[in-house]
Amino acid sequence: MAPVRVKLDENLGTCAAALCREAGFDVATVHGQGLSGASDRELIKVCQSENRCLVTLDLDFSNPFLFNPREHAGIAVLRPPRNPAKDDLLATVRTLVQALRGDSIRGKLWSVQKARVREYLPRDGAPDV
Repeated sequence: MAPVRVKLDENLGTCAAALCREAGFDVATVHGQGLSGASDRELIKVCQSENRCLVTLDLDFSNPFLFNPREHAGIAVLRPPRNPAKDDLLATVRTLVQALRGDSIRGKLWSVQKARVREYLPRDGAPDV
């Protein structure tokens, strides 16, 4: 099985990258690719072209009407507790790592909390964004 390909947004640091790499993921970072300050649209297009799921703290990416998850390799929006300590954020990343080991994120939108993952699913009768 091919390694999971992720792009970590600029709001995630080296510890998050290290956790993903230790899990065997193919990791690219916004900062490392000189994309800091890129617009959300630019960033998601780069993720598409590289076939990488986006991992971010940016809540704008949690809107499936703006960023249809089915058009991407996946979007994971991390949701640590308010005013998180570093350990809280890393626990959220560990939850993501565990989820990615057990399921594919391709075409999905995940909201990842410290100990759970919620997957966006359109309601019956609702338009498929």
